Amino acid sequence: MNASEKPRILAIVGPTASGKSALALELAKRLGGEVVSCDSMQIYRGMDIGTAKPTAAEQREVPHHLIDIAEPEADFSAMDYVSAAEAAVQDILCRGRLPVFCGGTGLYLDAFLRGGVAETPGADPALRAELNTLAAARGAEYLHTQLRQVDPASADAVHPNNVRRVIRALEIYRATGIPKSEWDRRSLESPTRYRATVLGLSYTDREVLYRRIERRVDLMIEEGLVEETRRLMERGVFEASRTASAAIGYKELLPYCRGECELSHAVAELKTATRRYAKRQMTWFSAKPYVHWIEANDGKETRKSEEIVNMSLELLASLRNMI
Repeated sequence: MNASEKPRILAIVGPTASGKSALALELAKRLGGEVVSCDSMQIYRGMDIGTAKPTAAEQREVPHHLIDIAEPEADFSAMDYVSAAEAAVQDILCRGRLPVFCGGTGLYLDAFLRGGVAETPGADPALRAELNTLAAARGAEYLHTQLRQVDPASADAVHPNNVRRVIRALEIYRATGIPKSEWDRRSLESPTRYRATVLGLSYTDREVLYRRIERRVDLMIEEGLVEETRRLMERGVFEASRTASAAIGYKELLPYCRGECELSHAVAELKTATRRYAKRQMTWFSAKPYVHWIEANDGKETRKSEEIVNMSLELLASLRNMI
């Protein structure tokens, strides 16, 4: 299949609070599309305010996919995302619509655009239980040593204390005889089956973005993020899931919910963590040659939404492969 015959997809990326969701929603409306979330936290049910999920009204306005598809206690990997995204894209394309990816989890989008994670085996409950028992009996370092003997590259890439990832790498090797690092290498060489255009929202003046982040955090607090965090805590989500407990928006408020600090301190920590996360996202996406950038700020202010939409449409038209 040559490039012109591949199905089209569009993706909107950028740092948190940059305006991705609003742009994706508007472009989906104008281009006959449906939104595919590319956010590693929006997949979880009950984690709504802290993940800035699209509102119910927005989801009625344009169909959204890969939101609320897992319980927060569940593990969900990049491989799981690629599989779910592939199914969503095929569903959208079959109805003659345009898949519009939107989100800031660069690892997930990159895996999908590169053709997906290679066909590694699914989880083996019996083997996983055996390895968990071994870790409990002999320690995380012992399990990591076992991984290093069969897959040094994967061992170098994961900390010994990240037992879940160590176990997954050992599962893959024992099931296939092929190291996880080799599966990863093959996945990077796999060509994508889609003709993708990726638009990124950039802020040449970081302070404009940081003001947006502070406003978003304040709005989340007003909308009930503290209460949402407390509900999840009382349900035991953060004890059951390392992923949920490390999620920005929740981990900073947990000390307050436990009575360990003042709310003002927790909110300040949340704003700082979100700014740092935005920096990491900008670094990630800036290194990707496939991203076409749109400057979202005009001097010291964010451009008006309509102006950003028009700039996006003009860029898409100039690329001659979307409109």
